[in-house]
Amino acid sequence: MPKIFTPTNQIRLTNVAVVRMKKGGKRFEVACYKNKVLSWRNGTEKDLDEVLQTVAVFNNVSKGEVAKKEELQKAFGTDNVTEICREILAKGELQVSEKERQDQLESMFKEIATNVADKCVNPETKRPYPVSIIEKSMKDIHYSIKPHRNAKQQALDVIRLLKESIPLERAKMRLKLTLPAKDAKRFKERIARVSSTATESEKWESERLVLTCLIDPGSYREMDDIMRIELKGAGALEVLNLKEIKEGEEVLE
Repeated sequence: MPKIFTPTNQIRLTNVAVVRMKKGGKRFEVACYKNKVLSWRNGTEKDLDEVLQTVAVFNNVSKGEVAKKEELQKAFGTDNVTEICREILAKGELQVSEKERQDQLESMFKEIATNVADKCVNPETKRPYPVSIIEKSMKDIHYSIKPHRNAKQQALDVIRLLKESIPLERAKMRLKLTLPAKDAKRFKERIARVSSTATESEKWESERLVLTCLIDPGSYREMDDIMRIELKGAGALEVLNLKEIKEGEEVLE
């Protein structure tokens, strides 16, 4: 009985998601597990072995045609398959069916809206909006999903855009700041200038000024730098509330 010859540069795979990239005039593909590519791109999955079905670069995954080393060297400047796989995963185009693509877009749309609802309030009432209201507002401004950017990044874009159509602002953080007496006046003024800072209370405790204030979350790093670097550890910062909101959801009429 004659032997069946299987070409050594062919690997057969099933139930696979393909990421494709054109470089140097040639097509290169990697075979991935379904639903893992987006997890890799947004940073929730960091183990390459959990993403790739096999650490190999193909000319055509469906035919099982593995790219030759000389092709890889010419196109990528290296024949390190792992590094090439990483580049294709990062920059390549995910090949999915139209239904899969639509499902992914709808899922990301809801995730973005959930992020916005979680971070923001109506500045007039200090109450959060339900996710459904944020989704409707996103549709009203015709927000277009960007599949290669993660939901948290896009949520910041959406917040900026929605401010033009509905009352919306980032929920404030409540901080407790302790300043040494000799620096209190100077740094109290410095802190007041930090974006969107509102002092709720101040009192003296054992030659130290204690401030309770609300700040925009985007200003937290600057405030932390003031306390750690400029005060050289002589002050203290404590987060009392990550989000200052009133109970109940805001309803748009």
